[in-house]
Amino acid sequence: MEINKKIIKQLKDCLDEFDLNEIEYSYKDTKIKVSKKGSSEIISPNPISTKQLDQNDTNPEVPGNKVTSPIIGTAYLAPEPGGKKFAEVGKKIKKGETIMIVEAMKTMNHVPSSFDGTIKEVCVSDGQPVEFGQTLIIIE
Repeated sequence: MEINKKIIKQLKDCLDEFDLNEIEYSYKDTKIKVSKKGSSEIISPNPISTKQLDQNDTNPEVPGNKVTSPIIGTAYLAPEPGGKKFAEVGKKIKKGETIMIVEAMKTMNHVPSSFDGTIKEVCVSDGQPVEFGQTLIIIE
């Protein structure tokens, strides 16, 4: 079996595009898993190769209190399309106030702020897939 480098490259590009830490692709007896901080693997009934992908994190660390996603899902910045956003840069926010919604399996989960302060950065865009533990906003 030959390793299809084009698929691995496409999966790596998806990690960057959707700000994911890991992605997995399966087809017939082949399974390819690409991870930013881990390894990439190709698994078949007869294991043939494990390939390490080196990927630099290009996002510099922004100081402040980070509110992270409690679940895997899709982030929404407003309660409805075209509605007023929960969180915008410069807005003062109180602990417990909803900062966005993360939808998972057609369930809308309100994400509360863990801190009082002013929003310094919104790290995700509306409709973007998010992972558990991914930084959603930074509060100063």
